[in-house]
This record gives sequence, structure tokens and C-alpha cells, in this order.
Amino acid sequence: MRTLCSSTLIGEFFVVGFAGLVAMKDPDLSMAQVWTVCGIAMFLCLLLCGLVTRPGGVALGWALQVALIASGFVVPTMYFLGVVFAALWWASVHFGRKVDEAKARFAAQGDSSTPDAA
Repeated sequence: MRTLCSSTLIGEFFVVGFAGLVAMKDPDLSMAQVWTVCGIAMFLCLLLCGLVTRPGGVALGWALQVALIASGFVVPTMYFLGVVFAALWWASVHFGRKVDEAKARFAAQGDSSTPDAA
């Protein structure tokens, strides 16, 4: 699960950075505001790459997805991209868990079939 979720979060890192570049063109927003929010979001993307397998890591990932969708109020394209990344996050969590379960079954199967070397 970690690999799939981390890949999604790295993609989001870049999307948030590019959204910051687009948001800088808004005359109502200062550069400090844009990069403070984008910087925090980008830092959270990287931080969650390491926390995704810990308790609450997936829930924090969902919170980040909601924030990404909500950023559409500033950069309207982010509504679409936020939904796309939320779908990718769901797929990463869902299929990542299935892969982890299959790996555990395979490992257990391999352990039980090895003869004792006594």
C-alpha cells in the first residue's frame, strides 16, 4: 500500500506546486499567502509518504484530498484535479491493501511449505 499511496502523494506534490504558480496570477492573493498554503500542502504530501502505513495516515491522506478539492475555490481547475486525485487515493488505498494481503498470504504459504532443516 505504501508504494501506491506514496506515488499518488508525490503526484499531488507537483500538482499543488503548479496550482501555486497559477494562483499567483490572482490579483487578490499575495505571493506570501499562495506559497504559505502551497508550501504547507506540499510538505504534507511529502510527510504523508512516510506516515501512510501508520495509524491515522490514510485518514490524513483523505483530509488532504478534501483540501485539494476545496482549493478549487481559488484555482477552479483544482476541482477536477482534486476529484481525480481523490479517486487515485481511493484506488491506491483499496488495491494497496489487497496487494499487502496477497503478499502476506504468499509469505505464509512459503513459510509452511519449507521443510525443517533438522
